Amino acid sequence: MDKKKPYLVLIVIQSIYAGMYMLSKAAFNEGMSTYVFVFYRQSLATIFLAPIALIFERKTAPPLPFTTFFKVFLLTLIGITFSFNLYGFALNYTSAALASATSNMIPVITFSLSILLGMETVKLKRASGISKLAGVALCATGAITIAFYKGPSLKSFIHHHLSTQHSSSRAAHAVSAQPTKKWIEGTFLMILCNTAWSMWIVFQGRLMQEYPAKLLFTTLQCLCSAVQSFFVALAFERDLSRWMLSFDVGLVAVAYSGIVVSGFTYYLQGWCIEKKGPVFLAMSTPLAFMITIVGSSFALGEVISFGSAVGGVLMIGGLYSVLWGKSKEQKDLRLLIQDTKECLEEKGIKDSPVKDTKECLEEKEIKDSPFQSV
Repeated sequence: MDKKKPYLVLIVIQSIYAGMYMLSKAAFNEGMSTYVFVFYRQSLATIFLAPIALIFERKTAPPLPFTTFFKVFLLTLIGITFSFNLYGFALNYTSAALASATSNMIPVITFSLSILLGMETVKLKRASGISKLAGVALCATGAITIAFYKGPSLKSFIHHHLSTQHSSSRAAHAVSAQPTKKWIEGTFLMILCNTAWSMWIVFQGRLMQEYPAKLLFTTLQCLCSAVQSFFVALAFERDLSRWMLSFDVGLVAVAYSGIVVSGFTYYLQGWCIEKKGPVFLAMSTPLAFMITIVGSSFALGEVISFGSAVGGVLMIGGLYSVLWGKSKEQKDLRLLIQDTKECLEEKGIKDSPVKDTKECLEEKEIKDSPFQSV
């Protein structure tokens, strides 16, 4: 049973994300302001995480210098506040299925940014390097397919949805009735949103080295985002009636995104990465897309276009291509280390100087090695 736990947790994580896509879309269909939604979501996440962080990390957390706080504030502004607000705006132009499909680009975009920043390398003479570049190309092709091609549609046979009759009817014809220009804009805004989120992932790793208290770090980001989102909502949403929450799908979406997604899922992802590694978690991303396609069709009455399905499949293919390339590189590195160790042991060398290491690799005809350029 212990061996099956990571897989069960994986299904729970992706189901939670699928629920977020559908609930937020249902709330926006009901007329909830996207800006107000982000503000309430981040505020609730802060309220939920703050006491937990203080209980577990108050005594062990290092001091927070102003320069580090300022970096966290800027990172939050780009990776969370900008990303989340843009996500809500783009979702109004598209669908929950498309939002879930484009999320498969996040690991690929993160990889591309890492190359630009010199954190990753691509060796075109290796199968792993070719696989990585092919993955990027497949993701780009998938995005273009979703934006410019719709094709035939698959309609839901269920007519009782989360939204009201009027809103459900509107959602059911969203894809077919949506002007092509707005659909294209929404698609590329969603990609821009994922790019901002990927930047947050890349720079967060470096910033957490300066402030390693994970729970307090996350809580601080939620707090900064709540303050930033308040001013964004204040600028774009002047009608006070749009700020009022009532007992409807909007309140459920806010509570779900703030507590379940920002709080509970954070812990589950950390546990999953600790048990199986980040690649294992990343490979499960397409599961949320499949759940969202089925769920949004039946629960929201959304029309799923053939183009969206094909584009989503291409993005999934690109994701797995990049992940395979990364996995192949790690495997090759382990073999290289093992071969070097065996060779040095045969020569009776314990201190493994660079010169002897190079000679061992040359004897075994291992040419592509980090030691060859020394």
